Amino acid sequence: MRGDKLREHILWVAKDVFLEVGFERASMDVVATRAKASKRTVYAYFDSKEKLFLAVIQLVRGLFLDRLRSPSDYSDKPLEALTRFCGRYAEILLYEASVQMLRVSMAESERFPEQAVQYYDTLFEEVHRRVSTYLKVTFEISSRSAAEVTDKLFGSIFYPRLIRALFGLEALAKSFALEDLSPTYDLKLIRRAVNEVLKDLPNA
Repeated sequence: MRGDKLREHILWVAKDVFLEVGFERASMDVVATRAKASKRTVYAYFDSKEKLFLAVIQLVRGLFLDRLRSPSDYSDKPLEALTRFCGRYAEILLYEASVQMLRVSMAESERFPEQAVQYYDTLFEEVHRRVSTYLKVTFEISSRSAAEVTDKLFGSIFYPRLIRALFGLEALAKSFALEDLSPTYDLKLIRRAVNEVLKDLPNA
């Protein structure tokens, strides 16, 4: 295994190590051992644990957005598009490894403030933008109204569920479908929330 493939392999291994023990207790020795590579090889790609951690966060951010996509990718019908998009968002966000990585990122926000901002933007602000832009274009409403509707929608779906998840009070999924919303994912509560926010929009 060489070049980009080896670098990616090291990143995936490092991700698991950081999830298991956190940044402080993780070591380049453990990463190298698990990756079946020499410590020298790991340092050839990432010259410090800090840079390796930041690269892992970058990897996770890209995977998250690629797997989520945009509401219009899910259906031509607004109700179904928003329901399935929000279901997919919940499915990925409340996946066990996602919550663990969020905890690790939060714990290291003082050490890596720029990373914390970027990770927050990926998991929350960018998703908010995608939904509010979809609402604005689809229902021909103002940017402010679209943002307010998105706030209401996300609030009804994720509060207090995400907070409970972060504190270990919510059962988390051990896996999810990589390419699309899992066919068995329960959308009833999400569909109800989407219906509630759409009922007052023009052309809904």
